[in-house]
Amino acid sequence: MTSPVTATTLSGGIALLERAMGYTLGALQLVTPQDMGRPTPCRDWDLHDLLLHMNDSLLTMHEAVTTGHVDLDTNVDVGRHDADYGEVSVDPVGSLRNRACAMIGVWAAARGPTEISIAELPLASGLVAAIGAVEVAVHGWDVARACGRDRPLPPALAERLLELSRSVVDDGDRPLRFATAVPVPTSAGPSDELLAFLGRQP
Repeated sequence: MTSPVTATTLSGGIALLERAMGYTLGALQLVTPQDMGRPTPCRDWDLHDLLLHMNDSLLTMHEAVTTGHVDLDTNVDVGRHDADYGEVSVDPVGSLRNRACAMIGVWAAARGPTEISIAELPLASGLVAAIGAVEVAVHGWDVARACGRDRPLPPALAERLLELSRSVVDDGDRPLRFATAVPVPTSAGPSDELLAFLGRQP
């Protein structure tokens, strides 16, 4: 059987990224200024901190496809890009929406089988897009939970992201990038399974 990692084409990875971003843009509609200090499922981050991190992540995804590399040792400065995304510290939601449109646009315009170097490790660009989709989608769920809403991921999207996550997330990613996996009942749906695998309490 072909693994989800080797089977991730450029178009397939971009499609996952677009679906994940659509889900997360829906979650952003729930955010009000009064929510910014609310805790999130991400340890030690309130909602404002999470939104700043998501802005960082989208800029990293944008630069990955435009420059062909990502340096994990460099702190991303969300204000350094030339495009007018808005003032991220004042309106992180508005800035995030603008970055999402720009990021999806450059990925959609990508052509051909290319590689992106992540900390000098070359990865297929389709896989990079798919991994980005995991982070985008799960943080979208985090945003909704911080706003007091239960907003499961669409089952088909969650199933694909869970399959991918099981192939790319290992013990070395815990507890830095993801918390320890949480047990769920056998009756759990794909959204709950994905969230639990990535250390969230569904």
